[in-house]
Amino acid sequence: MLANRTEQKMAIKVLSISVLSVALSACLSEEKQDAKVTINKNPYPSSYQVLPKQNTLLTNATILTGTGERLDNSDILLVDGKVQQVGTDLSAQDVTVIDMQGKWITPGIIDVHSHLGVYPSPQVDSHSDGNEMTAPNTSEVWAEHSIWPQDPGFQTARAGGVTSLQILPGSANLFGGRGVTLRNVPSHTMQGMKFAEAPYGLKMACGENPKRVYGSRKVLPSTRMGNVAGYRSAWIAATEYKRAWEKYESDYNAGKNPEAPKRDLELDTLMGVLDGEILIHNHCYKAEEMAVMIDLSKEFNYHAGTFHHGVEAYKIADLLAENGNCVAMWPDWWGFKMEAYDMVEENVAIVDAVKNSCAVVHSDSATTIQRLNHEAAKVLYRANENGFELKEEDAIKWITHNAAKSLGISDKVGSLASGKKADVVVWNTNPFSIYAKAEQVFIDGAKVYDRFDEKYQAKSDFLLGQAQGNK
Repeated sequence: MLANRTEQKMAIKVLSISVLSVALSACLSEEKQDAKVTINKNPYPSSYQVLPKQNTLLTNATILTGTGERLDNSDILLVDGKVQQVGTDLSAQDVTVIDMQGKWITPGIIDVHSHLGVYPSPQVDSHSDGNEMTAPNTSEVWAEHSIWPQDPGFQTARAGGVTSLQILPGSANLFGGRGVTLRNVPSHTMQGMKFAEAPYGLKMACGENPKRVYGSRKVLPSTRMGNVAGYRSAWIAATEYKRAWEKYESDYNAGKNPEAPKRDLELDTLMGVLDGEILIHNHCYKAEEMAVMIDLSKEFNYHAGTFHHGVEAYKIADLLAENGNCVAMWPDWWGFKMEAYDMVEENVAIVDAVKNSCAVVHSDSATTIQRLNHEAAKVLYRANENGFELKEEDAIKWITHNAAKSLGISDKVGSLASGKKADVVVWNTNPFSIYAKAEQVFIDGAKVYDRFDEKYQAKSDFLLGQAQGNK
């Protein structure tokens, strides 16, 4: 009997504990969650509006599509800001027809590496806003917050056929901050130029610049191995930050009430790279350093993106193509420092010759951005002089389609194909001639420049004020 009573008491105790446990679980599941914390990934949204446009049919031109085709005596139809059709003997109702006999037509030129607006003209200290040289890692800064839209360089670039351009921070730091892609239209605000569909870029830098700047201050890095250690430390921190946010998201979705990780602007940007939302743009001259940066990206599971300047890219053209890296290069800038010394003038063509490559010609200059067609022409001439057999339809890719690919916008711009944005340049002659001039420039089908019509030759307020003051 005693045993039975003991067993009964134990059973009652177990039952009581079970009931209490269920009750507590019910209370926990009903705990009120705090408002979910989210990161606004677009706090400075584009306010770009297409300028007044009309449906236009351009006829009888030589057309370079940007994807390796040349179409002679052909037409292009622009409707509602898009390329509707490219071909011969096109016709359409209610469009403006313009005979382009003897003219050449290309996609709008894209410069993937510019500092217009952050190092604007006039070049004075108060305008020098392109490089936050206060720490090796300044991923928290965004170039768009330094852009001065009144920089006259935007107008001169537009007269050279440039319709889109990426504005980057400088190269003093391991991580220089975010770059932004702009539509090259007149605007009083940065937001009015911002390419809404373009992903952000993160500027990184290899080699001499960061180790020189910070080595002189006796802080890491002062060597190339210090550079790589600095990258790795940053990516380790970013990986942990990403993990913390993923856990917060998972716990919150499971009905828990977790505490959100503390926001960190620097790590927000690096996490954006790890999530595949922000593209790397890496100032990197030397072949062995580009190879290390590819290995680094594999260690931390992101894509190494585009290498800028790439003076020694020809040495590892196969590796770059295999890894899907674009390389933005100059035709003939070299020798101004040791890491820029080992140059060949066929560099772009050698990179371009490898299957699945992505060779780009860039400016990094307020002057050469005005004539990127001539920069590409230099490569075309020098390469063919040394045994290549490149044509205009090949060279135009370096400043249009491949550039768009580098910026993650090739589905929207960079080539003349049905459904793409109508970013179009009309040239008076072969654009790779020294005599070539852009006569008309369209962005989203709206004329933004006309060499013969002052109505389409916008000037910044800054220049207008200067002109008034000189009278």
